[in-house]
Amino acid sequence: MRHSIRKQFSVMFIMVLLATIFMTIAMNLLFLRNFHVQIKQKDIVNAYLQINGLNAKYPLLSEDFKDEMLDLCEQYNLNIIIMDHDSQILASVRGEDEAFKEELVEYFLYENKDADIVEENDNYVLQVSSDKQNENLYLEMWGTLDNGYQFLIRSSMESIVKNANVSNQFWMFAASISALAGGVLIIYVTNRITRPIRQLTKISERMTNLDFDAKYEVKGDNEIDLLGMHMNKMSNELERTISELKTANNELKKDIEKKEQIDEMRREFLANVSHELKTPIALIQGYAEGLKMGINDNDESSKDFYCEVIMDEANKMNEMVKKLMSLNELEFGNIPVQMERFDISELIYNYLQSMELLIQQNNIKVECDIPRPTYVWADEIQIEEVFRNYLTNAMNHAAGDKIIRITMEEKEGGIRINVFNTGNGIPEESLAHIWDKFYKVDKARTREYGGSGVGLSIVKAVMEGINQNYGVKNEEDGVTFYFELSC
Repeated sequence: MRHSIRKQFSVMFIMVLLATIFMTIAMNLLFLRNFHVQIKQKDIVNAYLQINGLNAKYPLLSEDFKDEMLDLCEQYNLNIIIMDHDSQILASVRGEDEAFKEELVEYFLYENKDADIVEENDNYVLQVSSDKQNENLYLEMWGTLDNGYQFLIRSSMESIVKNANVSNQFWMFAASISALAGGVLIIYVTNRITRPIRQLTKISERMTNLDFDAKYEVKGDNEIDLLGMHMNKMSNELERTISELKTANNELKKDIEKKEQIDEMRREFLANVSHELKTPIALIQGYAEGLKMGINDNDESSKDFYCEVIMDEANKMNEMVKKLMSLNELEFGNIPVQMERFDISELIYNYLQSMELLIQQNNIKVECDIPRPTYVWADEIQIEEVFRNYLTNAMNHAAGDKIIRITMEEKEGGIRINVFNTGNGIPEESLAHIWDKFYKVDKARTREYGGSGVGLSIVKAVMEGINQNYGVKNEEDGVTFYFELSC
């Protein structure tokens, strides 16, 4: 990520760290020397006060006085000289030779030096002076003790400068190490701090792609964890809402498709009904007009024939309308499916018995090999309609030996009922269409036995309504229609 918050935080904190270090270095370079001088000034004043105390406590030239003076000089890193009223050195600490002491006293007391006075009162003068011999700078205090003796307290400014320089060098070294270590620590800390933020960023990115499986793992109770918990809740709500919207959208699509299907079925129904009724209506109209016009008035047999044609066509129209109404109810789901367990063998044998006279009139031989009893689960009335359409279709198309053979096969979890009839096979190009409404393989033959082209469509609607298989296959000497039921 080009502008990640982790990098931004790291750069920002490192810049703050470097700015702080640079400011500290600058303050050391500018003010550390003066700070050391001020500390040394306080040390010299404290030394003066302690010398006054020692002078009242010990004799001036006693060993105790000298030891205390030595400790005092060692503590504050000072040179101390005490002189009498005649400018004779009574005590000197920090080891200059006698000639140098005399020169120092003479220079200090009698020469007009260029000195910068820092503090002055009735007892002492605190000043910064330079030594003409070696041009070194000194921080000095001279004056009179309470006992009247004169004193000189000196500290070299060179040591102060050296201490300040050493301190600055060490600080710059320490600052460099601190900057490096601080930078590494900042990168580590910012990575730890921004890790949950980056995790939330990835989760939000997945949410934009409608992936709601990603969830933030809440580990604490800070603001980021609270935000993660809220994002988890929002993710769940969005998933639920989108699921509801998709469900509603899917239902809407189904409703639209169903409406379009209904409209299409209505148009197809009207077109097919108009086409199917056209011929019988024309025949009825023609023969009725012939009767009205008195054609063959003297021939009673012709009148009877005209009336039989009219009655036959009217009966065909009535049967077709009944089948269309039944098919329409099945396709729209208006006929409820009553699943029950019944004996399919009893249904088949009873129906064959009721059709025995018609079978004999058509010189058809029926062979039925269904074991008794054979129980299945289905809607008994609708299955009877399926078998009736298969048997009627077989009787109308039986040819050659005119044999109809009804058999049963066992399938996994159910059975298959086969209805075979001898005769010509169905053309391959027609096999996929015979289940369509009003589709007729041989229209002339269908017209001959009064078929409407609706029976197999009823079979299709019933079997699909109970989610069972059905079909047709050509045999060497005929055609087999079948349907399957669960046991």
